[in-house]
Amino acid sequence: MTTPTVSHALGATLKTVPVHLPPADREWWRSSVIYQIYPRSFRDLRGDGIGDLPGITEEIPTLAELAIDAVWLSPFYRSPQKDAGYDVADYCSVDPLFGTLEDFDALVARASEYNIRVIVDLVPNHCSDQHPLFQAALAAEPGSPERDMFIFRDGTGEHGENPPNNWQSHFGGPAWTRITNPDGSPGQWYLHLFDTSQPDFNWDNPAVRKEFERILRFWLDRGVGGFRVDVAHALIKKSGLPDWGGTADGASTEGFPGSAAPMFGQEGIHDIFRSWRKLLDEYDGDRVLCAEANVDPVERITNWVRSDEMQQAFNFAYLNHPWEPKALRNIIETSLRAFDTVGAPTTWVLSNHDVVRHVSRFGLESNKLRSGDGIGPRDSQPDYLLGADRARAATMLMLGLPGGVYLYQGEELGLPDHTMMPDEFRQDPTYHRTAGVRVGRDGSRVPLPWRVGEPSFGFSSGGRSWLPQPAYWGRYSRDVEERDPWSSLNMYRKALSVRRELGLGAGSLAWWPEHDDEGLVAFVNGNVLVAMNMGEHPVQLPDLPVLAASSPSALEGTRLRPNRTVWLQLD
Repeated sequence: MTTPTVSHALGATLKTVPVHLPPADREWWRSSVIYQIYPRSFRDLRGDGIGDLPGITEEIPTLAELAIDAVWLSPFYRSPQKDAGYDVADYCSVDPLFGTLEDFDALVARASEYNIRVIVDLVPNHCSDQHPLFQAALAAEPGSPERDMFIFRDGTGEHGENPPNNWQSHFGGPAWTRITNPDGSPGQWYLHLFDTSQPDFNWDNPAVRKEFERILRFWLDRGVGGFRVDVAHALIKKSGLPDWGGTADGASTEGFPGSAAPMFGQEGIHDIFRSWRKLLDEYDGDRVLCAEANVDPVERITNWVRSDEMQQAFNFAYLNHPWEPKALRNIIETSLRAFDTVGAPTTWVLSNHDVVRHVSRFGLESNKLRSGDGIGPRDSQPDYLLGADRARAATMLMLGLPGGVYLYQGEELGLPDHTMMPDEFRQDPTYHRTAGVRVGRDGSRVPLPWRVGEPSFGFSSGGRSWLPQPAYWGRYSRDVEERDPWSSLNMYRKALSVRRELGLGAGSLAWWPEHDDEGLVAFVNGNVLVAMNMGEHPVQLPDLPVLAASSPSALEGTRLRPNRTVWLQLD
């Protein structure tokens, strides 16, 4: 790599060492902004207190104001809704809770008018126990083709009374449940890495692969732009299903590296995704696959985005980064260098439906939280002023990075988690399977506020809300923020507009030369200097035109205040 020089308005010339150069290829997904919609909490037009597909269609023009390239819809398929739709009973239908297939087609058509693609959530690791295939498996004999669609095993112990191995569910408790035979006798056990109502498919069975190819084609034929693949690291389990002494989520712990987890990251999984990529390539329009592959270290994630597999994978190291400049710089550089080795873009994300929103997370003394857990009324509460400042700064830094970006609905409003939600409203299976020890993810899934003066803040035409909204959320309502030029919403709009105009997503990254203040995280992308102060004292920056800032008071003259980010024009 050559070492370019960058000149700025003061006439000085600074040498910067590039970490990442602009990609040679310019497919849309390399620099995309994708907005995640959690359908039941976005907008309800039917008045039952649960968001629906017509509500999303209604707000497509609003979303277009954010300069996004696509929306990703969390599951809307027919489901008993024991895990908010991630327990799928029919992959080729729309649950009446959300509307109809005609409503989905109308949504895709409306989005295309604004050049917005629709990406759907695919849940291939498991289905609902109400799915016809699992019901057929329950009715069939051990060793039958119906049973072989799932992972059934005989138990251990004298009478098979113990589970086949010691694996634990992500939601707490054993990952195995024993069935009862038609004659009332105890039967085999089935594997469920998540809830008991979510049996894992047996992806060693070609019939399972054929079924999902049918499902992919069904949605591709309806015009979807691609698929976000849930738990994309778990489909293949290690032969023999050996015991595992590490954590249920496969995170690396002392003596148990995540790479050794027998239920995650097995090599055979990549043959599945190569076949899916070939299938998607039969369709025009550059359809995409994005992996939710929660593996570490970050270099392992690149196995999912090699040139003949998926196009994107979530960067969980970045999602979980601490408020510590050295660690953040390392995650950014390691990610860019790793993904560059396979010619794939890095994707950046700070919030989603499975984690505490970053406004609340950055307001905690430590933003390290257990994966899939939240903050409840009995926990230490975030400092919301600190969290809001840091969240805005972190967002501005993220939007200045080259690569793809994922946004979670409501983060553009600066929404925090509902951390004081009463227990009786909680629906996350994590809460119920752990008897309340873990409060779960409901706090990040509360319906959005749209208009301050209306019941449910305008979320529902009937004034209802399936999860309670905090009374103070009126200040975050979209209509309130639209009138405030320095609201979180208008900060997002400004930054996303500049990002698109200057092509920062398809840009480069070189660290700004060493600074005496170690609290500064600063890099050059094209002709833009992006600088975030994670320290405790103001930091001197060059006297350059300001393109965007995380707050109106980000700068004191030419000094960047703590917990603030600015974008400066270099020439």
